[in-house]
Amino acid sequence: MTSQDNIHPEFSRQLGREDKQSLLGQRGVVLWLCGLSGSGKSTMANALERALHDEGKYAVILDGDNLRSGLNGDLGFSDEDRHENIRRTAEVAKILSSNGAIVILSLITPQEENRAQAREIIGESYREIFIKADFETCQQRDVKGLYAKQAKGEIKNFTGAGSSFQEPVSPDLVIDTDALTEAESLQKLIEFYRSTDHGKL
Repeated sequence: MTSQDNIHPEFSRQLGREDKQSLLGQRGVVLWLCGLSGSGKSTMANALERALHDEGKYAVILDGDNLRSGLNGDLGFSDEDRHENIRRTAEVAKILSSNGAIVILSLITPQEENRAQAREIIGESYREIFIKADFETCQQRDVKGLYAKQAKGEIKNFTGAGSSFQEPVSPDLVIDTDALTEAESLQKLIEFYRSTDHGKL
């Protein structure tokens, strides 16, 4: 007998997704914002949350740094730990979205296999949004001082330098923050959300 033999999920006795969505007046969705550190993911996530809140929508942000200070605080930045970081985060996002929440997720998610993993876990509610900015631009912004630390050798496995970042193959949306202002980027993100089936009930 394995430990799995002692697990008995209660999903069938709980209120369904439709009940929660009807109560909230919205559809659950996961807007997964990926991109380099400094590309604008957190800025976009925070701005979108406020915009949706002003419209009476219930949104939840899952931010990579916040998660690593709690739920994923035991993980480092090896390939194995990054994989587990994505897995845990995707499972949380799946739970929230299945309960009617608009989940805005801000996570570097550097490899295509990471994003495929998230899409598989979350399913049809997953929307992949690439917040695009090149390494040099992010290095100039350096809003968290991480690029300066990386240049001094204080950070190993830094995405874009010691660790690679693979651009998404077929994201649902690309927002190029090199070319667009913050306001233009937010407008594009809002319009995308509204254009999807999840943006309507």
